[in-house]
Amino acid sequence: MDMIETFRKAGIIPVIVIEDAAKAVPLAQALVKGGLPVLEVTFRTAAAAAAIAAIKKDVPEAVVGAGTLLTPDMVKAAAAAGAAFGVAPGFDPVVVTAAKEAGLPFCPGIATASELSQALTAGAKMVKFFPAEAAGGVKMIKNLLGAFRFTGVTFMPTGGINLANAADYLAVPEIVCCGGTWVVPKDALAANDWATIEKLAADAAALARNR
Repeated sequence: MDMIETFRKAGIIPVIVIEDAAKAVPLAQALVKGGLPVLEVTFRTAAAAAAIAAIKKDVPEAVVGAGTLLTPDMVKAAAAAGAAFGVAPGFDPVVVTAAKEAGLPFCPGIATASELSQALTAGAKMVKFFPAEAAGGVKMIKNLLGAFRFTGVTFMPTGGINLANAADYLAVPEIVCCGGTWVVPKDALAANDWATIEKLAADAAALARNR
């Protein structure tokens, strides 16, 4: 899988925190139906690996990956569950190496020029800029690009992004996509309100198409 091109086509990547793996398949179906086929299931919960495996098995049109991969063991668990890609909120060379060894396309996180430099040295072509809004938003990314654009690096900002500000990020050519939790609100997920989630996905997909 070409992770950068897959993410660019999607434009918006739902960042999913799921406590109950039984909700994974209907959730993924709602997101795909709404037009968002690339999904990041975070390893913040014990249900993450089972949720990824279920989506991979029962929603083949989805491209499901793993987020919040903080340790080599998490990387191994994500790969074993069938994750198509991995994402981390920060840069850890040990985790980057584990992803390479697992053959898992990987996007490490950065928030500073020093971290970005290290990520590039480790072979990253795309980085997660996190927490995007708190770390300076679009202005910070543009400033980083002033020094690093020549490297060809691309960005996936996540953190504080929503329907109101996502277009500002997507207007920057080097920003491949935006990650966000707003597409899957906690209350809608708890209530099995798939119609609301599908509508939010459709709104996000429409915004991404108009970038």
